[in-house]
Amino acid sequence: MRVLGIDPGLTRCGVGIVSGNPGSALTLEGVGVIMTATDIDLDLRLLQLHSGITQWVKEYSPDVIAVERVFSQHNVRTVMGTAQAAGIALLIAAQHGVPVFLHTPSEVKAAVTGSGRANKAQVSEMVKRLLNLQEIPKPADSADALALAICHIWRGSADSKIKSALVAEKKRLAALR
Repeated sequence: MRVLGIDPGLTRCGVGIVSGNPGSALTLEGVGVIMTATDIDLDLRLLQLHSGITQWVKEYSPDVIAVERVFSQHNVRTVMGTAQAAGIALLIAAQHGVPVFLHTPSEVKAAVTGSGRANKAQVSEMVKRLLNLQEIPKPADSADALALAICHIWRGSADSKIKSALVAEKKRLAALR
């Protein structure tokens, strides 16, 4: 299974592609951050995110997209940008017929480290180890995206198969119309 993990953010959106199956070795296929300038209008920033994420989907053809579920934070402005970026990721998944799943930060932490209360440094270190990397991916947004992909491979495989079958059936029925 090839999973595109997306750590949504308006200024920095982490993206990472990991392939593997539960119980088997994981492979890093790509990692990066899509940046948008803070001095341009919101609509253009969202368009840049759309273009950047779409490029990753077209280049890597993921089987699944895993996005961090947005929770209310104390800074409303930050949560708005994060939610808008997550919405763009969900839209792209729908446009390309790729099943999309949302995972909470504590789910991701628990899947990668064994503790839902792990800190960012612990998550990043485990991403490095699990993917057999020489260094921790930087910035943290990219490591978080990889952690999301790993979480989905380990925890969401059965859900992925069901949702993939439903998406395929919807496409088949649409083609008959």
